[in-house]
Amino acid sequence: MENPRLPFVTTRHGALMGSTEEDIHVWYGIPYAAPPTGALRWRSPQPPQPWEGVRQAQVRSASSWQSGEYCRMLGGGDPGEFSEDCLYLNVWSPVNRSGSLPVMVWLHGGGFTIGAGALPPYNGKALARREMVVVTLNYRLGHLGFFAHPALEGEEERPVNNFALRDQIAALEWVRDNIAAFGGNADNVTLAGESAGARSVLSLMASPLAKGLFHKAIVQSGYTLPDTPRERALRQGEALARHFGLEQATAAQLRAIPADAFWPLTAPLNVAPTPIAGDCVLPEPMLETFLAARHHPVPVMIGSNSDEASVMAVFGIDLAGQIRKLRRERRFGLGLIRLLYPRVKGDEELGRQVCRDMAFTTMGFVVMQAQQRVGQPCWRYWFDYVAEAEHETYRHGAWHGNEVPYVFDTLGEIEPSRQYVNERDLAFASQVADYWAEFARHAGPQHDALHGPTRWPACRRGRDVLLRIGLNKHAGFRLENRFMRARMSLFRRVMKQHVTLD
Repeated sequence: MENPRLPFVTTRHGALMGSTEEDIHVWYGIPYAAPPTGALRWRSPQPPQPWEGVRQAQVRSASSWQSGEYCRMLGGGDPGEFSEDCLYLNVWSPVNRSGSLPVMVWLHGGGFTIGAGALPPYNGKALARREMVVVTLNYRLGHLGFFAHPALEGEEERPVNNFALRDQIAALEWVRDNIAAFGGNADNVTLAGESAGARSVLSLMASPLAKGLFHKAIVQSGYTLPDTPRERALRQGEALARHFGLEQATAAQLRAIPADAFWPLTAPLNVAPTPIAGDCVLPEPMLETFLAARHHPVPVMIGSNSDEASVMAVFGIDLAGQIRKLRRERRFGLGLIRLLYPRVKGDEELGRQVCRDMAFTTMGFVVMQAQQRVGQPCWRYWFDYVAEAEHETYRHGAWHGNEVPYVFDTLGEIEPSRQYVNERDLAFASQVADYWAEFARHAGPQHDALHGPTRWPACRRGRDVLLRIGLNKHAGFRLENRFMRARMSLFRRVMKQHVTLD
């Protein structure tokens, strides 16, 4: 009989011993692929080597190479040790469970340059208590995750440049093959992510290699930046090789560059916060796939936050300068923009809202329309809740990433929020997490609404409805019809005009 304090499972690669945290079993640092080191750097992930005996799964694994300071400041906490050997995942499952449970696989954000699956906000314990199995994972970051160079061409049957996305696909294959041992239902897998994780979810919805590996998707703050064309990525790879003194680089020379030499690189040698379009993982740009409704048809929840522009400064974007640029270029009429934002005063605030909507809010509208074309439900949200003690700090609304500890119901456990949140904040976080769990359990092609404080109907053909979560910093939920419809229609047209591989 299983010892409830020492949860033992057998996977296809060997036996694992986890630990128990209160009423939840957890396994940390499970290898889902072989270490992508040496000759396996910049190769598709390979299966992990089977092991004999019982592997201890009680310690978090190393994270992909990155800036630890940057991750602690913006990524959600301390990513711990770094290594090129980083392809591991974590699983949370209830001690007392009945039947086969829905599975949520979480892809962390961080602009594809920082982050890790075991960061404090992503602790899956509270979601697992809602009768779910939760999986978080590491994937290759920066140049280790996205890279192209002529010297690497032809090494695989088909071109591969999105190694990070291939890692995520390998993790989903591991879930398909092993999650039943942890109490999960391999036929009810929700793929979820925020920021770069959300962009990954969208990319896998567009990838032929990910077909059938997940059954529904949650996209939190996915952004509309165009993918990097493969031809440009090849040129950037050559420039990076020259930076390291390799004018005519060979594959062996590139793989001999120390793994920790890439992450400190700055523009123009750093990687974009977008995947590469044109390889076997992402044959065409993600945005083109959704604009043409050629994505995998699965139920989707998608939304963004009220102050997504808070992240723009990270990328050096001058918000007021963007409005001055529109004024100079007369691209689609600043007068029209003023009509669409009638109560916004000053270039700074106008730039904040225009950049937010063009880069983030519009993605939900595009996905909703694509979902309606393929006959799948789409639940849209707008997150605008700010903890009471933070009202002044977040006076423009909920920052990029603010919703994550509400979704995971970790608000009262992580720093610094555990120091100041009150009972109303905690109760609200619990309600948000309930909606996400409800989606993972019940969302399906025929399911029309999620139940919670407010009945949340799906957008189907002819229905454009959105759930306001927070109501301008107040703990509430309200439905809105045709949310920002005029703005979204304009920015979708602009997006469609500019999505090319040039």
